[in-house]
Amino acid sequence: MLLQTGLLVAALAIVHKPFGDHMARVYTSDTDWRIEKVVYRLVGVDPTARQRWTSYAAGVLGLSLVSVALLYAMQRLQGLLPLNLGRGAVPPEMAFNTAISFVTNTNWQSYVPEEVLGHGVQMAGLTVQNFLSAAVGMAVAVALVRGFTADGDDRIGNVWVDITRGCTRILLPVAAVAAVLLIALGAAMSLAPGIAVTGLDGQAHTIATAPIASQEAIKELGTNGGGVLNANSAHPLSNPGGVSDLLEIFLLLVIPVSLTRTFGTLVGDRRQGHALLAVMGTLWAAMLAATWWAETHPNGPASIAAGAAMEGKETRFGIDASVLWAVSTTGTSTGAVNAMHDSFTGLGGGVVLLNMLVGEVAPGGVGSGLYGILVLAVIAVFLAGLMVGRTPEYLGKKLGRREVTAAALSVLAMPTVVLLGAGFAMALPATRDALNNTGAHGLSEVLYAFASAGNNNGSAFAGLTVTSPFFQTSLGVVMLLGRFVPILAVLMLAGRVAEQQRVPATAGTLPTTGPLFAGLLGGTVVLVAALTFLPALALGPIAEALA
Repeated sequence: MLLQTGLLVAALAIVHKPFGDHMARVYTSDTDWRIEKVVYRLVGVDPTARQRWTSYAAGVLGLSLVSVALLYAMQRLQGLLPLNLGRGAVPPEMAFNTAISFVTNTNWQSYVPEEVLGHGVQMAGLTVQNFLSAAVGMAVAVALVRGFTADGDDRIGNVWVDITRGCTRILLPVAAVAAVLLIALGAAMSLAPGIAVTGLDGQAHTIATAPIASQEAIKELGTNGGGVLNANSAHPLSNPGGVSDLLEIFLLLVIPVSLTRTFGTLVGDRRQGHALLAVMGTLWAAMLAATWWAETHPNGPASIAAGAAMEGKETRFGIDASVLWAVSTTGTSTGAVNAMHDSFTGLGGGVVLLNMLVGEVAPGGVGSGLYGILVLAVIAVFLAGLMVGRTPEYLGKKLGRREVTAAALSVLAMPTVVLLGAGFAMALPATRDALNNTGAHGLSEVLYAFASAGNNNGSAFAGLTVTSPFFQTSLGVVMLLGRFVPILAVLMLAGRVAEQQRVPATAGTLPTTGPLFAGLLGGTVVLVAALTFLPALALGPIAEALA
């Protein structure tokens, strides 16, 4: 565990400065690439125009609405599309859920990919949304940063330029390199429908194949997580060995971690980014240590007899790599897995569930992690201002009623949809019939499903059957609200602070670069999650762990 974690942290540290500064240049450059100009002409937008937060939000919502409609139509018309592999239309509820899932960067999958979707929909539909949804997240984060750096100007950028550049200058180049590396390490890349083999039982079988490497690269880099194979990143054609496993964990962490450097560069004080990174890193390390301890010190009789909790683990990777992946994927809204989280111990499963419930800011999804922790920073500064009786300020902007209201809306949206959704589901007899486990673990499965949907994560406790119309629809609605209510609140916050003139720091200004602020911010993250979710966790994973 120490060696793998050390190598991963070292790799992230090496690229943190150059990659973070590169992303800062991407969003501040005055020049457009030729391919970008073509996109602007096709969309019919002026790349030099700067937008207020309302126009920026309209662009995000408009693009997402069109994307949902197109992806839904592609699934329903799959039988008429190329490379459908003989697979017909996806059922309406499933197509609805899947379209929302991939547009919201959740990538929750209620189907077996190699049995339901052909290569055409996978590549032209799902993979395209892997790029676009990730680019939207980064665009919203950069828009919020621009709000804090503006000086009385209510413009926060151009949504079409930000999304386009996120794809062309960040996601596409890195994903292309990563795909080549994965192919070199043994990941499959094929348009064939499958490979015919004869099993040990003497029967004919077909091993599903797909253009896996290219989709595996962007699914991790964009913190998407949806796999082209049902076993996800535990499948040897997606994740051939230990080196590819570490590479894929690196991919899902690299943009969220490096965005803290981007933030520091854009605001003109890199210590601000260091403070955020310190909080993210501390939370990630704490979750990693707790999950590793839980999985190596099980309390079930079978696990004790085996010496460790190996149920549901991919034996090629074992507990250490499975835990490292589980904590990283639930801390980054990725949702990709190389082990079954449903088979983790009560405490281990509870920790990865908590990792989502703290808001996925350790280090969070592509873009969503940065704007999520910045919103919590606003809350932390506001609380500090209440304690000392001063008007709170952050990055030279005063935080009044409007700003704190926007931050509060962003923070409260996820708990509201998660708790209401899980509570309503548990009240239905049909939900109890869909559970493969009763008692505390059954509650954990339902809570995990709605936490995954509300946080746009996409991983699951697989003991819950979610193919019913109720779950397909309710989880789809939760994904929509969990994605776009916080985005609208964040853009509103960006617009409010952008309108303000920057004020100079005084003796009463709380420094937001040192250990004191980092401790305050980390405490706020933990306190908000604990006050919100402790009762539900006590009835689910905590009760299971104590049993």
